[in-house]
Amino acid sequence: MRRLLRVTARRGDGATFIAIGRCGWALQTLIDAGACGCTPLDCPGPRWSGYVHRLRRDHGLLIETLDERHGGPFAGSHARYVLREPVAIVAITGDTEAA
Repeated sequence: MRRLLRVTARRGDGATFIAIGRCGWALQTLIDAGACGCTPLDCPGPRWSGYVHRLRRDHGLLIETLDERHGGPFAGSHARYVLREPVAIVAITGDTEAA
């Protein structure tokens, strides 16, 4: 039986919180991406905008959304998400493969 991913993190002000499931995966990905941020093109996930929304709403994280244009046969734009405050991972438990 798989256990849900749980990412325990600490904000710059010392407050800790737990992001669960795909939100935990998204948080870990944003932290790893650093100042460059990440896009759904770089790090595919089914609902990036939803994960970012929940991280902002549930944990008050400052995540900037940048609009980027791209070319190719399906030209258009996509979002780049950048975590704009210090957050450190304290612990990761659960199934990282199932996230």
